[in-house]
Amino acid sequence: MTPSESSLPAMRLDVRSFAQTSESLSGDDPLRHYLRLAGDLHGFSADWPDLNVQWNIRGEVLPDAAGKPACWMHLQLRAQLPMTCQRCLGQVLMPVALDNSYRFVADETLAELEDEQCDEDLLVLSKQFDLRELLEDELLLELPLMPKHEVCPTEVKLASTDEDFKAALTQKPNAFAALGSLKKAP
Repeated sequence: MTPSESSLPAMRLDVRSFAQTSESLSGDDPLRHYLRLAGDLHGFSADWPDLNVQWNIRGEVLPDAAGKPACWMHLQLRAQLPMTCQRCLGQVLMPVALDNSYRFVADETLAELEDEQCDEDLLVLSKQFDLRELLEDELLLELPLMPKHEVCPTEVKLASTDEDFKAALTQKPNAFAALGSLKKAP
């Protein structure tokens, strides 16, 4: 199976229409189809277990800071992400939950201008907005930096010993003794 065959198709939205009609959409997508995310997950394969991304979006029109009508999208996202525990190196399921709102603006220039002046997340208004790309972007942003079990299922070795390394240390000559032999007698 090639990456293009296993990825979810894009879900294109006309954002203005979606918001003006106050529509809602929801989904329960297999996690294995989010291919950009797969590289950060533990043991990714095409026959991955049935882990899913559950999401719900709702559109609406609300006034912006200037009182003008603006298109908004509200996203709720939930998933269990299989990651590598940083202590035991085994798999740990990390819960991810997101509840975020986005205000849409006319173009990139306006988004850049308004970005520093507002608290909300800004996106560019589009008739072909790729919802799946937004879902995957948000999952990537929510990945924990240090995934780990609360209590690892196996004993974690916190120290290592290498008998050859210890033997080499005991056989190694003292560097100062070697320098002393270079010292000329008066």
